[in-house]
Amino acid sequence: MGLLLSRMRGFTLLELLVVMVIIGLLAGYVGPRYFSQIGKSEVKAARAQIDGLEKALDQYRLDTGHYPLTEQGLQALTERQSNDEKWSGPYLKKAVPPDPWGHPYIYRQPGEHGDFDLLSYGKDGQPGGNGEDADITNW
Repeated sequence: MGLLLSRMRGFTLLELLVVMVIIGLLAGYVGPRYFSQIGKSEVKAARAQIDGLEKALDQYRLDTGHYPLTEQGLQALTERQSNDEKWSGPYLKKAVPPDPWGHPYIYRQPGEHGDFDLLSYGKDGQPGGNGEDADITNW
């Protein structure tokens, strides 16, 4: 029995350090690529939400004959406004969601680029920007 115990041994400190360095290098290489994919997913989600809101706004216009005013905002898609007798909503199943970064969508009617402008300012919540911070619009 003593012979069996003498043959068993653990990892040396050097072996453990080598393994930890290898794991650190892999995390440093894979981590940024993984997190950049998350940013791309949020941008795609914002584009999909804007597309869905556009369709709801178009349905609202078909029923009432006009788009909601800027003052009414996107809430007109879920709540009847006092002056809209032809409103047949709600036009969304749930409340208007914030963009994927938690900021409200910007809605303007009349728009500068079409009948209405619908946009998200991106991750930074500020106009302009590049990459994930770029504005996402319906035009």
